[in-house]
Amino acid sequence: MLTSFSIALVLSAALLHAGWNALLRGGADRAQSMLIMNVTVGIAGVAMMAFAGLPSWASTPYVVASGLIHLVYNALLVRMYRSGDLGETYPVARGSSPALIALGGSLLAGEWMNLVGTVGIGLVCAGIFMLAAARGRLHAMNLPAALATGVSIAAYTIVDGLGVRVSGNWISYTGGMFAFFLAVPIWLLARGRRAAFAVPLSEVGKAASGGLISLGAYGAIIWAMQANPMGAVSALRETSVVFAALLGAAFLGERLTEWRIAACCIIAAGAAGCVGWRF
Repeated sequence: MLTSFSIALVLSAALLHAGWNALLRGGADRAQSMLIMNVTVGIAGVAMMAFAGLPSWASTPYVVASGLIHLVYNALLVRMYRSGDLGETYPVARGSSPALIALGGSLLAGEWMNLVGTVGIGLVCAGIFMLAAARGRLHAMNLPAALATGVSIAAYTIVDGLGVRVSGNWISYTGGMFAFFLAVPIWLLARGRRAAFAVPLSEVGKAASGGLISLGAYGAIIWAMQANPMGAVSALRETSVVFAALLGAAFLGERLTEWRIAACCIIAAGAAGCVGWRF
């Protein structure tokens, strides 16, 4: 069962996660924004390893796998946000992951769901998809990219949930995984594509802030998965779609309709069920 501190931490991470996605969605050039985020997160990851040491040998395969999956996830995220509002595309990506993560946790870590947990995760997924469909424009967005993003979320979450438990040090594990984010900037520099880094200073500050927010948000999730079921942590984290809907309405001019509000209530009810999930 999630402790009160874990619940507060994961909910805070959900808010932070929605925040950095709002920054990315609102950026002038999302590919460049993601590049600056990658540089920021990668440097921070190296700093974490300098402080806590290198990841253990036992966790190294998980670090590598998670880092590579995150690179795919970042590319899909940029592609996804080229079509559709934050309040539409973000829920599709997040809503397709909790059930997959719960299934992976059950099969790979013995975290079998009870009835309350099953219903809770089902409500979270249903509410998230309601939120995505609230404006009836699922046909207008890049749905395959959004769903593929959800699969990548499930993949890296399961890998990190297993990896952090054998790491012995969640800080070094998280730092090692985030250091992989430097791969794309280094590759671009090696190919002489320095123009990709020609980003206005105002956008650099915004994207770098988003990168640091994303690091804090997911670092908290990795910490929480050390001793809590991955499915429950994931479902609680996906309340971020509620924060995304609110942020989209407040800062990106997106409408918050009655249907979206109802969907948010369903997500909250499902999250409450997941909080009491015992395994």
